[in-house]
Formats: sequence, C-alpha cells, structure tokens
Amino acid sequence: MPDLLRLAAFTLDPTGGNPAGVWIGDAPPPADQMLRIAAEVGYSETAFLTPDGSDARGAYRVRYFSPAAEVPFCGHATIASGVALAEREGIGRFDLRTNNGVVVVDTAYGAGGIRATLTSVPASARDAAPELFEAALGALGWRAGELDPDLPPGVGYAGAHHLILAAATYDRLARLDYDFDHLRAIMLAADLTTVQLIWREAADRFRARDPFPVGNVVEDPATGAAAAALGAYLRWRGELTPPARFTISQGVEMGRPSHIEVEVPGADGGIRVTGTAVSIG
Repeated sequence: MPDLLRLAAFTLDPTGGNPAGVWIGDAPPPADQMLRIAAEVGYSETAFLTPDGSDARGAYRVRYFSPAAEVPFCGHATIASGVALAEREGIGRFDLRTNNGVVVVDTAYGAGGIRATLTSVPASARDAAPELFEAALGALGWRAGELDPDLPPGVGYAGAHHLILAAATYDRLARLDYDFDHLRAIMLAADLTTVQLIWREAADRFRARDPFPVGNVVEDPATGAAAAALGAYLRWRGELTPPARFTISQGVEMGRPSHIEVEVPGADGGIRVTGTAVSIG
C-alpha cells in the first residue's frame, strides 16, 4: 500500500511553513487520480514518488500536483519528500527525476531534525517583458513607483518560471490584496508558477510573498522553487558574487513563518535550497 504523508516544509513547527503532501508508492497512479488525491489533501502541492526503474538507491520519479493542475516543479514538496525519504531509508542522497530533469536532494542531520538540500536543474533568468509586469502590477494593484529601481522586474527559472517583482518598501509588500482571476489569467498565458514579490531587507536577507492563483491558492507560505529562481535572478543581475548565500523569510504575514536558505554556486548550474520539514499530525 502506498503511503500518503503530510509535512510542513521550511519549518520545525507543524503550524508553520508550507504544508505538502508526499505520496510514496511502487507504481504511479493515473494523472487524474493524482489530481484527485492532491485536491483531497488540499495543500498547494502534493508530490508523488515512485522508484524510477533503475537499481540505484534513492532514485525516484516524482510528479507534482496542485489541487488544480500538475506543476513542473515544487520546492517545498521536494524538501518535504527528501525528509520523508530520509526518515524511511536513512540519511543520504536522493535523485528525483522531475518532468524537467533530475533534482538532487542531499539530506543530513541538523539542529532540530533532518535538513534537506535540493539542487535545482540548471537555472537562468531574464528581463520581464514590459507588457507582462505591467499587467501583473495592474492585477496586484501596485504602482510602478512602488518597485525597487535597483531590482527591476525579471523572470527566474529553476525548474519552473516565476515573475519576480521587488517592492521598494516592506509596507508595500505587507499589503497584498489582488485580483485573483485576472492575475491567474496573466500567469497562465505567460507559463508562470508563482509571482514572487520580494523586499530586500539586507544584502543577504529577503522577505517574500508568493501569489499562486494558478494552483487555486491565494498565497504560498514557502516557495522553494521561487527561492531557487530568485537565486538565478540575483546571479544573473550581478547582485551577488558566487558562491554566495542568502535567506528568505516567507509566510510571516500569513501566520505560517518559513525559513528558506539559498546557496548560489558559480556562473552556471543549479541553485541549492535548504530547509527542514516536520510531520503534520
């Protein structure tokens, strides 16, 4: 029988972080059944893991479903999966074959429990087309003058695409009230998974909020895929000198605080994202 687990990622408090479903079985269910299970679990994403068919230890095929649709990659469900697999099989490396490539997850014991570190597929970033970010600003109710001029709108990719908009002040970030259907239509047309709204608190410390209407979720309390995409954006912009590290606080305004650690290696390759996860009783 498959196991269906519920964990909160990027936290050690079951009432914090971002809840994820982790389904582990011998054979994958049909896609419509995975979608149904994800909807029944009710979290922003559920990861479905099955052995990838090789004899290698820790090699799994993984697919991610929100309650509304399949998504190409989900960071917090990957962190939750890494912790769940380490609890079942022991600490070590796990190779998760996603729709867009292999994501390596390294697990180790740390303060408070098991820590999982994912290495994304090769990451990249680009300028956001003016018509895209202007439309997004309209749906969000933001004005162009409220953006940080030092961090212009961009699109980051580390397995999924995320529009990155940087607020000039925390006050602007703290007020989130947007047109759900309008933003969802914009994101679907541009193949975006979330819109990552950030405020740079310090050179190595960010606050973030992530609307996720394409998954029928108003806001994500922790978004590992967007954290990796932000690492790609900052590297592309020259805002940090690799190898570099920074942290993201997310979910605070929702009452589900999350702590995300990001490591940006050299000029090429994937971004590393580290977090903890804890079972939700």
